[in-house]
Amino acid sequence: MAVKTAESRLEERWRDILSVHARTMCEIDRALHPHGLGASDFEVLDLLASEAPGEGDQCRVHNLAGRVHLSQSALSRLIARLEKDGLVERSVCTEDRRGVYVALTAKGRDLHTEVLPLQREVLARLLGGRAATHGSS
Repeated sequence: MAVKTAESRLEERWRDILSVHARTMCEIDRALHPHGLGASDFEVLDLLASEAPGEGDQCRVHNLAGRVHLSQSALSRLIARLEKDGLVERSVCTEDRRGVYVALTAKGRDLHTEVLPLQREVLARLLGGRAATHGSS
């Protein structure tokens, strides 16, 4: 019987984390697909709903980039698609023309409200209910 080293246990733990992440993202994709969203789409809508909770509230795209697990270019493409679907709107920062703001539209806010329970149910089911007590919005 091979004795596990600290390094092999760490590697095993890392692979377990990746596996849970992949399964969870796939299940969220599956649950949200009938609503025209994927897990990354939802993540952006969810962050906007929490970062800019009021009608017309905006969030800098730069601030989103640090919170979602996408490259800057992939996030820009995702936001462009959400904008095309009428779920978000972008605007340029008047003080710094390089800065871009994004906000949920009423349609985006309504869709987020509709699918939030689906995403939370997947988290609760796959993460053993921990999601229901940590970070519900």
